[in-house]
Amino acid sequence: MNDNIHILTHPLLQHKLTILRNQNTSTKDFRELVSEIAMLMTYEATRDLPLEDVEVTTPVATGTFKTICGKKLAIVPILRAGLGMVDGVLKMIPAARVGHIGLYRDPETLEPVKYYCKMPADIAERDVIIVDPMLATGGSASAAITFMKEYGCKHIKLMDVLAAPEGIARIEREHPDVEVYVAGLDDHLNSHGYIVPGLGDAGDRIFGTK
Repeated sequence: MNDNIHILTHPLLQHKLTILRNQNTSTKDFRELVSEIAMLMTYEATRDLPLEDVEVTTPVATGTFKTICGKKLAIVPILRAGLGMVDGVLKMIPAARVGHIGLYRDPETLEPVKYYCKMPADIAERDVIIVDPMLATGGSASAAITFMKEYGCKHIKLMDVLAAPEGIARIEREHPDVEVYVAGLDDHLNSHGYIVPGLGDAGDRIFGTK
C-alpha cells in the first residue's frame, strides 16, 4: 500500500463506523452517521490546504494569523450513495462547489458508463474530492477519477467510508497519483461484489430503499 492511501483510525470515526455497520441501525441514524463520518474525514483529507497570513484586529490587539490561501475546492459525489456524504463535507467547507457524476455498470461489458455529469464551469481550476461511501471493486471510483482528469482536473482526492482491498488495489494501479481516504478497510469482496463484513448497500440504507 503506497503513501497515498490513508486509513483513518480516529476513535470517533471508528465508533460511528461500528454503529453504521449494525443491521439494526435505522435509515435516519444511518444517514446522519454517514454525514458525520464524512465531516470528520474531511478534517483529515484537508490537512494539506495551504495557508497564508492575514492581519486581524481582535477585541484586544491587532495580530497576524493564518487563513486558508484562496483554494478553490469542489466536492463530486458519485450518484446516488455519494449524496449522503455531501452535507457533512460542506459543513467543513461551506464555500465548496458541488459537481455530480452518475454511473451505472454495463451488464455486458461490466464497465462503468456515465449517464449524468454536471460540473462547475471552472472545475479544471479546482481541487476535487470525489466522495462515495463504498470502495468495493473500485470500478466506479476509477471511472469517476478518469472523467475528472478528462475535465482537466489535476488535484484529485477520493474519500470513502469503507473500502475493500480489491478497490484500494485498483485505484493504486490505475491512479497512483490520487490520494485515498477511508475510515475502514475490510477483508474482501464476496461473489456479489459486496464488501465483507461491510455494512450492506450504502445507497439503500441511506435512502431507505432496501
